[in-house]
Amino acid sequence: MRFLNTILNIIYPVSCIACGKNGSDFCLDCLLKAPGTDLEKNNWIYTLYDYRHPPIKSAIWFLKYKGKRNLAKIFAEIMYGRIIEELEDLSVFKNFREPILIPIPLAPARKRERGFNQAELLCKHIIKLDLAKTLRLENNILIKPKDTEHQAKLKDRNKRLKNIVGSFAIKNPEKIKGQNIILIDDVTTTGATLSEARKILKQAGAKKIIAFTIAH
Repeated sequence: MRFLNTILNIIYPVSCIACGKNGSDFCLDCLLKAPGTDLEKNNWIYTLYDYRHPPIKSAIWFLKYKGKRNLAKIFAEIMYGRIIEELEDLSVFKNFREPILIPIPLAPARKRERGFNQAELLCKHIIKLDLAKTLRLENNILIKPKDTEHQAKLKDRNKRLKNIVGSFAIKNPEKIKGQNIILIDDVTTTGATLSEARKILKQAGAKKIIAFTIAH
């Protein structure tokens, strides 16, 4: 598989979506130039980048709608580093230990249409990086039985909240009862999606819940 990828890269060279330099879908130089964010929304949502930065916005768009799945691997490496950094403090000061990674799910129809769930991809790459087995992935706990209108299309906060209410459900609640949870998603705007997911998980018996996203 690695040999095939090498051949494909020769025939169809990969280039950075920001600067066009060959070798990576998003080169290190451009990632380092992207404005980070220290946002810790409501003391539980952590984000990596400012979504208003055009290369970050483009990268997320290419990941979700153009199938550039390797971008998930690139962002997962950065996200994993941030998670481990935050866990050093959280484990000591808030007793946040042995967390379970849970991706924000897509409705079945939307997942079939896209072919994958970008949040789930992020989680799978993060778990591969976690050689110390600090984290555990559960991608069949939080589900989204029915589709809702795209949150990005709704500019009003109240409409976003109403749109997402009741859209999630829980399978196998015994796996999360009394457990610490890390929710993973690509973008947070108002936080409505993450807040609804957090509410449902809490109702099912989860202990403490935080979230990480690529951008805000």
